[in-house]
Amino acid sequence: MAEQEALIDENFPLFSQKPIKRSSKPVTTITDTPPPTHHELIKDTSSNPNPNTTRLTFSDLNLSDWALQTCKELGMKKPTPVQQHCIPRILSGEDVLGIAQTGSGKTAAFALPILHRLAEDPFGVFCLVVTPTRELAYQLAEQFRALGSCLNLRCAVIVGGMDMISQSQTLMQRPHVVIATPGRIKVLIEQNPDIPPVFSNTKFLVLDEADRVLDTGFEDELRVVFNCLPKNRQTLLFSATMTSNLQSLLEVSANKAYFYEAYEGFQTVDTLKQQYIFIPKNVKDVYLLHILSRMEDMGIRSAIIFVSTCRSCHLLGLLMEELDQEVAALHSFKSQSLRLSALHRFKSGKVPVLLATDVASRGLDIPTVDLVINYDIPRYPRDYVHRVGRTARAGRGGLAISFITQNDIDLIHEIEADLGNKLEKFECKENEVLEDITKVYKAKRVATMKMMDDGFEEKAKARKAQKMKSLADKGLLTKNKRRKRETYANASH
Repeated sequence: MAEQEALIDENFPLFSQKPIKRSSKPVTTITDTPPPTHHELIKDTSSNPNPNTTRLTFSDLNLSDWALQTCKELGMKKPTPVQQHCIPRILSGEDVLGIAQTGSGKTAAFALPILHRLAEDPFGVFCLVVTPTRELAYQLAEQFRALGSCLNLRCAVIVGGMDMISQSQTLMQRPHVVIATPGRIKVLIEQNPDIPPVFSNTKFLVLDEADRVLDTGFEDELRVVFNCLPKNRQTLLFSATMTSNLQSLLEVSANKAYFYEAYEGFQTVDTLKQQYIFIPKNVKDVYLLHILSRMEDMGIRSAIIFVSTCRSCHLLGLLMEELDQEVAALHSFKSQSLRLSALHRFKSGKVPVLLATDVASRGLDIPTVDLVINYDIPRYPRDYVHRVGRTARAGRGGLAISFITQNDIDLIHEIEADLGNKLEKFECKENEVLEDITKVYKAKRVATMKMMDDGFEEKAKARKAQKMKSLADKGLLTKNKRRKRETYANASH
């Protein structure tokens, strides 16, 4: 926690140091009048929104005419609660910490006001967005470009796995919006002395999926970024889950930032149907094949299957191919070009199933995803919330099915306790499922041999050794282990 506190001091402020008066009375509604500039705690439940906010339209939020027209063209009929509360605050110059469910429109909640301000005075790198995963960075860029389509917006994505020379050249051209992962932007800033001045007049810093950015050991990266940014800026943090680090940040910044929380603790949307299958571990693949073969009958257009490790993802991909199932696999052992290719094939509808580790659990917005399967139960409830949030987005319905084995009972009980409801049982006939058991077992033997032949295990061991050496060289190995234990032990509180 000491590292996080250092990020909030006067040298590395997450929130600006400009004084903001605090109201004596909390305000729980929003109107079309300009909002007051003070910190206030608002708790709004999206499933039962405040009646004074449901009547608002985008025109009530003081956005530009071009922004209103863009929203109309994109089919955004009325603002969601997080947009209703946060857009006016950002437009009025306040720092914002916003907590809202996955699929609730958080990206537009910060992108629209940023683009509104950019259109008034376009120059240089106007906004820097820091996000934890490469896939999310590319999606954010797509959304910025869509929302700023009439502005000739120049948007750059700076992530690992791509050529650093071309990325440096892109930054030197001063695009309006830079979307980056912490590690790569740190390296570019440190290695090229011409890069830091690029951010000297940046007006907005956004931490998207802020809980993960702050909780997974990015202190050094954030320090480097903060050193390049002017203190006279707006800082916007958005997340689907509240963590101890975000809570500490809020307490330190209580008089400097506006805090919007749509719900307390962990919550999934009401349109999501959550079910489970209790099965022996050795028949998980058989049940998976059964469900995938029924997708069309169930009215499911596409599905994301989450597994816990890169090895499981790779093996399951080989198995599904052996069973003539069209799938794409996404995990961190793949090169960036292969990761982008897999995601593109899935998003374009060329394959109906995406196998993924938690690199795909955050932020990805793919409207056709009707089903999420937890092939492996995540260790922490907030990861479950992010995974199942890939479906039932923007008011649409969706289904999440979790495969529970004897070893997962405690995990699923913890998830249910944090969600405040019980998962329903997914009904299927065991005798029909097990008809394919012999076929699946034979295919898995072939898939395992293929994985041995392509040298996956050796590559994985070499990659892990390289990563551990890098952490040890930086003196971060012990610290990272301790931080993960502390962070996830307090993640639900």
